[in-house]
Amino acid sequence: MKFVTKRIHAFLDYPVAFALMALPFLLGLGSSNPLALQLSVVVGVAALALTLLTDHHLGVFRVIPYKYHLLVDFLVAVVFILAPFVLSFEGLDGYYYWINGVAVLIVVSLHKPEVSN
Repeated sequence: MKFVTKRIHAFLDYPVAFALMALPFLLGLGSSNPLALQLSVVVGVAALALTLLTDHHLGVFRVIPYKYHLLVDFLVAVVFILAPFVLSFEGLDGYYYWINGVAVLIVVSLHKPEVSN
């Protein structure tokens, strides 16, 4: 059952972007590899920019089609799931990326297609 609408997704984007920037510091990420802290912050900044540029009701400039936004979200989820393996993130560093990656995959997979008028 797909229930995450474009509107719901838009409301999730801003808090997720800010969480990706703040949580690495609050959780003390980076003990297994400094990139564990840096990657999340960079992705958070990029996620904020993507949200500001996406064509949805909370987008400010609305130049990126929503379907491309979903594609970027999917790619970020894949990167987050693979990062602990590729970059040797261990412990909390690894769990942080796996949990976030799976969460984003779930949101993208539960996306409810828009009905054409």
